[in-house]
Amino acid sequence: MAPAFRLTTRPAVSENMSQFTVDFSAERAGLQRLHFLSVPGAPEIDVSGCFVCDNTVRVAWQPASEADAEGEGIVGRIEHYELEYRKTNRDSLLRAAGEACWEKIPDIRDTHVTISGLKFDSRFIIVRVRARNKAAAGEFSEPVTLETRAYNFGLEAATAHVELQVRGNTVTWEPQGVKGHDPRLRGKENKSRSATPSPNKMAGSRAGRDRFAGESYTVLGDQEMTGGCHYWELHPLDDWKSFSVGVANRASLGRFDQLGKSSGSWCLHASQWLQSSLAAKHNNRAKALDWPLPQRIGIYCDYDNGELSFIDVDRLHLLHSFKTKFSQPLVPAFTVWCGGITITTGLQVPSFMGNFLSTNRSLSNLSQ
Repeated sequence: MAPAFRLTTRPAVSENMSQFTVDFSAERAGLQRLHFLSVPGAPEIDVSGCFVCDNTVRVAWQPASEADAEGEGIVGRIEHYELEYRKTNRDSLLRAAGEACWEKIPDIRDTHVTISGLKFDSRFIIVRVRARNKAAAGEFSEPVTLETRAYNFGLEAATAHVELQVRGNTVTWEPQGVKGHDPRLRGKENKSRSATPSPNKMAGSRAGRDRFAGESYTVLGDQEMTGGCHYWELHPLDDWKSFSVGVANRASLGRFDQLGKSSGSWCLHASQWLQSSLAAKHNNRAKALDWPLPQRIGIYCDYDNGELSFIDVDRLHLLHSFKTKFSQPLVPAFTVWCGGITITTGLQVPSFMGNFLSTNRSLSNLSQ
């Protein structure tokens, strides 16, 4: 690459040869005519223009004025912006050991950007932005912390029926033989359960007491709900035959109880075994739902207002809503028979829920 200018010298000698001089007046004049771009000033994040919704974060900012630029030169046109963000569980801006590093979104041409596809598995997200002109990138803006609280839970494998395999957020039905399906053996299990065991037997079997058995192919979530609004989604795997999804009061759900057949559990049951069916179940009562089997189900629980809703997310249709009064802690609950399901947690309550709750609420007498 050719240099911007060349320095040439014109040696001159005094009459008595005592001094040598170099004339670079022409080069100096050329340098004085150059204009150098200053580093852009730091933008200012507009907190009022930032919001969190539908597992996205929108960040807006104002560019710095030319007077805020470093030096006395001209700032020049802003080529683009760069935004960095990271997740944290503290409202402090200091990064704790083990927390996530900065993630970058480059080449932003507007003064706003939407960060999408997020999983809100932390309480906060910290964002900062800087401008870049043709010469260099400026300083980052003051970081801003945005709250991204969402409902996160895992599957409590210790509660899973012996024929359910829990791998991360996926549950599959993997039968271990005919023993688990023999109702005569299940009857013996019920009988032995009702008998009073000896102290030694109680101590030895306590670890497995919470595992579901018999025909209750169930697993529970590991985080309780005692207030607020919560949302998560379920996706049946390709080979699914039957599943139920809902919430349950852990204390009132026995090892052999099936979801929807007790007063402390509410669920949506879907089946395509022999024939397709969809029903809402609670307290051993069922209401058939006239709707195609969904492939993506959203579950919304408003604990304080006693509402549990199921949504066909792909078709944006409210499948069913229970209206009741929750008085005990609840946990997510799932039943799988033949096939499997995957759950998605860390989701904000989606914006479309507002329309369902205000204009299309379907309350059931099953919850009375």
